[in-house]
Amino acid sequence: MSKLFPQATQRTTAPFRFDIVGSFLRPENLKQARQQCSCGDISCMDLTQVENQEIEKLVAQQKAVGLQAITDGEFRRTFWHLDFLAALDGVEEVEAEKFSVQFKHHNVRPKTLKIVDKIGFSENHPFIDHYRSLQQIAGNTAVKFTIPSPSMLHLITNVRATDYQPIPRYENNNALLLDDIADAYIKAMQAFYALGCRNLQLDDTSWGEFCAEDKRSAYQARGFDLDQIAKDYVYMVNKIVDAKPADLAITMHICRGNFRSTWFSSGGYEPVAEILFGQCRVDGFFLEYDTDRSGDFKPLRFIKDQQVVLGLITSKSGELEDRNEIIERIKEATQYVDINQLCLSPQCGFASTEEGNILTEEQQWAKLAFIRDIVEEVWGK
Repeated sequence: MSKLFPQATQRTTAPFRFDIVGSFLRPENLKQARQQCSCGDISCMDLTQVENQEIEKLVAQQKAVGLQAITDGEFRRTFWHLDFLAALDGVEEVEAEKFSVQFKHHNVRPKTLKIVDKIGFSENHPFIDHYRSLQQIAGNTAVKFTIPSPSMLHLITNVRATDYQPIPRYENNNALLLDDIADAYIKAMQAFYALGCRNLQLDDTSWGEFCAEDKRSAYQARGFDLDQIAKDYVYMVNKIVDAKPADLAITMHICRGNFRSTWFSSGGYEPVAEILFGQCRVDGFFLEYDTDRSGDFKPLRFIKDQQVVLGLITSKSGELEDRNEIIERIKEATQYVDINQLCLSPQCGFASTEEGNILTEEQQWAKLAFIRDIVEEVWGK
C-alpha cells in the first residue's frame, strides 16, 4: 500500500504504472552492422542475427529493471515512423530536400513519404516478422509493440507537404483516404493480435504540432482547418479502437520531437485537449511533461476514463531529476485526474531514430530504475 496515496493501486493491464515509450539506445555493434549491411559488406541475414542477439540482451535488461511489458527497442528500425509507413501498400519513401520538420540544433536525414496507390496493409509487411520475433524472444513476458499513429501518414503526405497531389482515388475525397488508412491499420492490428499482441501503442507527433502556436499559425495561413483535421485524426483512431478485441490495449504517445535530444514543437495541450482527450477512445495517453514546453496539467480536465502516463522524466539527458519534485508533480496532476488513472514513464523513447539521444546506456537504465522506485513509492509494490 502507498503511504502517499492510500487508495493507489498497481495495474495488471496496459498501460502500467511503471511504463516506457518504447525505443532504446542502439548498441554500437548494431549500428556498425547496419552500416555494413547498407554498404554490402554483410548480408541482410547477418544483420538480422545481430539484431536478434541485441534484442535478446535488451529484453533481459528490461525484465531485470522490472518492466511488465517489454519492447524490441525499435532495434530493427531506422526511423520510429517511416519504416512502418513506407511498407504500407500504396506508400513510397522518397528523398526530400529537407526533412518534413525542423529540429532545434540538429538536421535529420531528408526522407519523406508519398501516396502512390490505394492505402492498405499486407501480410508481407516487415513488421509482422518484427513482432513475431519479439514475441518469441520475450517468451512468457508480455510484449508492447509500437507503431506510428495513422495520423502520421496523413500529416506527412497531406499537411506538412506543400506539393501534395492526390491520386485519382483520393481526389476531392479526403474521407475515403481517412477510411483507407484506418482500414489498413485495422488489418495491421488484427495481424499483430493473431500473433499474440495485447499491447499496441500509436506514436504521434501531429498533436504536438497542433499544440504549437507557430505551427498552428503556419498551417492556418495555408488554409487548413486544424480543428477539423484534429477531428479527422480522432475519427481514424476511434475507428481502429472500435474494431479492436476487448483484451487488446491501444494507447497513444503524444510527442514533440525527439531526434538527438532535440525537439521541434513547443506548447501546452490546451488547443487540442477537448477534441483529443475528450473524444479519443484509446486506453491511455503517454504525455510529455518533462519541461515547461509542455504547459501545465489543466488540459487533463478533459480526460474521461483513459489512463494518463505522465512523461515527467526526460529521455533527452542522463541527469536524474529531483525525486521529490517528481512526486509533487504527480500530486499536482491529481487535481485533474484520479491517482489510479495516472502512471509514470520517460517523456519519450531514448532513440526515436537509430542515432539515439545524447546519454549513455548506463544513464538510460538508471532513468528507468529511478522511475520504478518512484512508482513503488507512489502506487506501492
